[in-house]
Amino acid sequence: MVFRRTVITALAAAGLAGLPAKGHSQGDREDMNPLSSIRAIDYTVIFARDMPAMRDFYQNVMGFALKAELGPQWVEYAIGGQVLALTERGMMWNDTPPAAGQLSVQLAFRVSPVEVQHCADALLELGVEIADPVTDQSWGHRTVFFRDPDGNILEIYAEI
Repeated sequence: MVFRRTVITALAAAGLAGLPAKGHSQGDREDMNPLSSIRAIDYTVIFARDMPAMRDFYQNVMGFALKAELGPQWVEYAIGGQVLALTERGMMWNDTPPAAGQLSVQLAFRVSPVEVQHCADALLELGVEIADPVTDQSWGHRTVFFRDPDGNILEIYAEI
């Protein structure tokens, strides 16, 4: 995204992108989508089907540090500079959950290349079934895939 924005800015400055060059009036900015100012995902919320099992998994299997608990229906885990929250339907949104066995999200957790295998070994020792073993993928990632208690796909990966 940064690369694309840099290229477009450079082309605009050269008058080659069909865009106004830098230095034009503030009114030119009104044409920009204000959503383009988003720079990061701050937190992710998983609507748990089985809150006790999900909480046990993310806290005790994944080892994520509990950041906050706003009651039995909302817990937050700190993962680096991000937050992963678990909640139950009905607290704010009460949509019908996906059918059991039907995933609704994939989360990818980055580690160093050597740590991918260490994480896979630890998951196996904790009784977690590996959905796809450690593999060096053609797109430049070393990956291991597994599921949380709700069936969501989790990936531990490293750039290689």
